[in-house]
Amino acid sequence: MVTLKLRLSALLIALAFALVTIGTWAWFNRPETEPEWPHKVWGFALSPYRPGQNAIKEEYPTREEIAADLELLKGKTQAVRTYTVAGTIGLVPELAAERGLNVALGVWVDARRERDEQELDKAIDLAAKHRNVVRIIVGNESVLRGDLPLADFLKLLDHARDAIEQPISTAEPWHVWLKNPELADHVDYITVHLLPYWEGVDVEKAVDYSIHMYREVQARFPNKPVIIGEVGWPSNGRTREKAVASDANEALFLRRFLAWAEKEKVPYYIEEAFDQPWKAQSEGGVGAYWGVWDAERRPKFEFLKPIVRVPQWQMLAAVSVVLAAAMLFWFYMYSGTLKNRGRSFLAIIIYATSALTTWVIYSYSQQYLTVTSITVGVLLFIGMLGVIAVLLAEAHEWAEAHWVRLRRRLLVGPAAEGSDGRYRPKVSIHVPAYNEPPDMVIETLDALARLEYRDYEVLVIDNNTKDEAVWRPVEAHCQKLGARFRFFHVSPLAGFKAGALNFALRQTAADVEIVTVIDSDYVVEPNWLKDLAPVFSAPKIAIVQAPQDYRDDQQNAFKAMCHAEYRGFFHIGMITRNERNAIIQHGTMTMVRRRVLEELGGWAEWSITEDAELGLRIFEAGYEATYIPHSYGKGLMPDTFIDFKKQRFRWAYGAMQILRRHGAELLGRRPSQLTAGQRYHFLAGWLPWLADGLNVVFNLFALFWSLLMVTMPAKFDAPMAMFSVLPLSLFVFKLAKLMHLYRVRVGAGLRQTIAASIAGLGLAHTIGFAVLKGLLTNNEPFFRTPKQADTLRLWSALQACREEALMAAALLLSAWAVTANLENASLDRMRMDSPDLRAWVLVMVVQSIPYLSAVVASIVSALRIRARWVGHGYKKIETDEEFATVDQYATILDKPPDGDAGAPPRAP
Repeated sequence: MVTLKLRLSALLIALAFALVTIGTWAWFNRPETEPEWPHKVWGFALSPYRPGQNAIKEEYPTREEIAADLELLKGKTQAVRTYTVAGTIGLVPELAAERGLNVALGVWVDARRERDEQELDKAIDLAAKHRNVVRIIVGNESVLRGDLPLADFLKLLDHARDAIEQPISTAEPWHVWLKNPELADHVDYITVHLLPYWEGVDVEKAVDYSIHMYREVQARFPNKPVIIGEVGWPSNGRTREKAVASDANEALFLRRFLAWAEKEKVPYYIEEAFDQPWKAQSEGGVGAYWGVWDAERRPKFEFLKPIVRVPQWQMLAAVSVVLAAAMLFWFYMYSGTLKNRGRSFLAIIIYATSALTTWVIYSYSQQYLTVTSITVGVLLFIGMLGVIAVLLAEAHEWAEAHWVRLRRRLLVGPAAEGSDGRYRPKVSIHVPAYNEPPDMVIETLDALARLEYRDYEVLVIDNNTKDEAVWRPVEAHCQKLGARFRFFHVSPLAGFKAGALNFALRQTAADVEIVTVIDSDYVVEPNWLKDLAPVFSAPKIAIVQAPQDYRDDQQNAFKAMCHAEYRGFFHIGMITRNERNAIIQHGTMTMVRRRVLEELGGWAEWSITEDAELGLRIFEAGYEATYIPHSYGKGLMPDTFIDFKKQRFRWAYGAMQILRRHGAELLGRRPSQLTAGQRYHFLAGWLPWLADGLNVVFNLFALFWSLLMVTMPAKFDAPMAMFSVLPLSLFVFKLAKLMHLYRVRVGAGLRQTIAASIAGLGLAHTIGFAVLKGLLTNNEPFFRTPKQADTLRLWSALQACREEALMAAALLLSAWAVTANLENASLDRMRMDSPDLRAWVLVMVVQSIPYLSAVVASIVSALRIRARWVGHGYKKIETDEEFATVDQYATILDKPPDGDAGAPPRAP
């Protein structure tokens, strides 16, 4: 009955958010009634090039193609305007005359003097030959581009007026006419361009703005006729300030403008008849999308019916809902303990992500795609999928960390409570050491001597320590503590820590059932073995893991920061992973069933994270593990930021070693007994680290791209804002998750949470570099984390984070340079501000935060700041969750309830 109610509530939540998603798509695509398109417009700007043809490369359309375009325009307009007479474009007057169309003949003018003269000579001949050539336009925005000295250009206009009977003009944007009024003295009429998109005007105000500029030009030149040579709006491209390019906005602008122009009897040429993909080379991507018809000569919007922003929105809504429902079903199927609030939280994230992804893919697909744009799009899409994967994994962990009904596999309180008190297996405690301070190791051994457990032994393995003064006192202390303490100094011994542990395994007493490992700096609680050894009474249990914890967190602010960062994983990640029997085994405070350890061949000496690797092998063999979220021992943290980085480098590098060696099992390509839940947690758990690796590559690319944007703004735009939204959202989402879960699950205060954030973010570059190196190499040596090391001086601390400091400076400098490059943009079409650019600048600033965090953490490690500035102690967390007892545990392992978080189906 309970299961039925849970399934019904999950279905209702999924349906509710599906309806909300569809309703949101519908609301944004409400039909908007606008003036109808006139039966016949005044004129169109005509560039009859087809896909694959290029005016810049002088690749012209055929006579038949030009004729087909004019045939399409016949009856829809009374005139066309051209821009050149070169090549087959010179056939336009003849072919237009056959269809009753007038021509405003264009003469292209640029810095090539000889070619300019040839263009003008040909135009003179065509004007004389064809009566339907009613006006001549010499030069198109030539003054705006600065192709010729103004004096030379004026002479060219005068020559045209002397040689041609028809009225002569040149075409320029309104502001060029107002800035250069002397132009009017050399033309017969004014040809003005009104393209408010380039000026960043909101489409809702664009028509009024255009009319206002038209009136200003009329007022400035009252004795000259004013013709609108170009008026239009693009259907695709970058947003410029408030100007958004879209099919709907193109339709809205043109239909409103045409209603005014028809009423006022204003002559105009719509920019333009057909999309011209080649123009992206000179005007940026948006240059391809000014046509009323697309490049295949299909109308791009409705001429008479109400305007819908995305005509295919029903299909897109359906796709986004289906994708979201499929993902949500998968999460719900394996998350049976989630409360409705947790399910609702996941539904919000998944439906929003699905809708955004659908929109991004659709928007990108509406462009004219080339091999280059397809390649870039595929790479961006792969990156976007990676961001989505990390986002969903983070959301799932957030939901399961806070909004669950019960923890089926989590033992709380004294773990032995309710267990079979007669089960007290013999335990062998292995303490590997290399070049460790003897006083510290002796303190660890003294704590082991105080254990409240009858049957155990302690094996201390010192491997490869050269200085006898370091290991001899430890040997002597073991002899002092009695026969159960045995000391081994072995040199040389290969295999790093794993080699030492395998040596210890061979020396272990024959009657030992449980092997435990602790680091040589750990001081354990007396009840450690008494509480945890009985958990092995459940036959399937092979690992019992207690958290890593530390006793020097109040030594200084740096260690308080590190302690706060460590606690997040052990109080959040390990608890959620435990529900699917997918914990990460750690090399300290861990207990392993000896039989299983020997059955699987011991510790892997090829791996520098032999602990996590062994845990995965144990899961692959079908055994169980459990995590006890109670501190039974405390060690020492790294003393400097450089050691903190090296420790995390080893963990991340080792994770990539494991991924490479066990990837086939994790992906189901090689037989194992891993469950779907275990595969999910190992892969999802490494996703943030993999993302850090990709982030290193991305940041280097971002710096290079920003350099190109600053030095060649006409050729390199900021990446589209749609691709910046997801990574920025992920950063904000992870920050919100950390702030919330540290408060409700770790018991941290605000300062402790901020400290944990700085420490964690400061490791991102180190982790990313380790991931890349781990994916490409396999021979990184084991790095021992030094204990009781000297604190670095400030200069040394800065040296320790020099890479991060340089990257932070480079990213911030690039963000500043991109922004400063806009100061002189004015009406420069290539450099005007846009949401794309602002989003890119924001991405650069956000990307610098982890690097700045590393600098802050390193400085704090050198300044000996008191720990009280970070905070002292953590609040006890009170929850309404239910927990398992040891008596229930064996039953849980044998018969997990269907659909529960702890019971994903086993792989075949």
